[in-house]
Amino acid sequence: MLYPADQTAKFNNQKFAHLLVDENDHVLTITLNRPEKKNALNPVMLKEISYALSYAHYNNALWAVVIAANGDVFCSGADLKSFSGQTEETISTVPEPVSEIVLGNVFNSLHKPCIAKVHAPVFAGGFLIICGCTHVIATPNTIFSLPEVKRGLFPFQVMQNLLQIMPPRAAFDFCMRAKAVNASEAEKIGLVSKVVEKEKLNSEVQALVDEIFQYSPSSIRLGLEALDNLKNISASESHHYLKQMLERTIQTEDATEGMKAFIEKRKPIWKGR
Repeated sequence: MLYPADQTAKFNNQKFAHLLVDENDHVLTITLNRPEKKNALNPVMLKEISYALSYAHYNNALWAVVIAANGDVFCSGADLKSFSGQTEETISTVPEPVSEIVLGNVFNSLHKPCIAKVHAPVFAGGFLIICGCTHVIATPNTIFSLPEVKRGLFPFQVMQNLLQIMPPRAAFDFCMRAKAVNASEAEKIGLVSKVVEKEKLNSEVQALVDEIFQYSPSSIRLGLEALDNLKNISASESHHYLKQMLERTIQTEDATEGMKAFIEKRKPIWKGR
C-alpha cells in the first residue's frame, strides 16, 4: 500500500477535502464528495482515496468497503485542469504517500471485498474505481463511457483494467471507439455485477454485504491477496504458492472457528483474524 500501517492508524483524526468516510458494522463507506466538479479526480482526491483504502487494508475489523458518490455524476475521470497545474485551495490533512499513486494498483492491493454503489454516469478515469471493485451495483439510468480519444488522449490504465474483465478485442474496441453503454449493456460484458432500480440501490448493496459477511472475512481477504499475487507468479509455481496460502489460511482463527462451528452444527462467529 502507499501508506504504512502507522500512518493509517491516525485515520480518524484526518480531515478529508473531497471524501466522506463512515465506518460502521465492519464496513468502510467512502463517498466521493466533489459534486460541483462531477467528482473529477484531482491529486488531493486521489491521495485521500489511496489513504482510505490503505486504512481498510490494514484494519482487520473492516471486512468490506463500499464506494458511493454525491452529485449527478459518479465520477467524470481525471481533473485535467488540476493535472495541468491549476490548483484550488483545499483543507486536507491526509499525508503524502510513500510513492506515486497508481489507482489501479491501490485497489488491487486492498484485498477486501469492495462494492461500487453507482447511481449516476461514470466516465474516463472513473473506470479505475469501478474496475477496481469486486462488485458494481448500478441503476438503470447509469451510463459508462470512455471519451478520451475524442480529446486526443487514450485510456491506457483503464484498458489494462478492462483486460481483466473482457476479451482483449472487446476491451480495445471499447477504448478505441469512445464506447458509451448503459447499465444493462455493462452488465452483459461484466462491467456491472447487477442492475437495480434507484430506490433499491441501498438495500441491494446492504444485502450483498450481509451475504458476504456470512463467510470468513480472513479467508476472503487471503483469497483476494492470492488473486493479486498470482499476476506475478509463473504457471509452474502457482500451485506451490496456492498450497502455501491454504496452509496459511488454515492457521487463522476464522478457520478454527469455521471447523468448530461445522462440527457443532451452528453458525460460525467470525473475527476476521
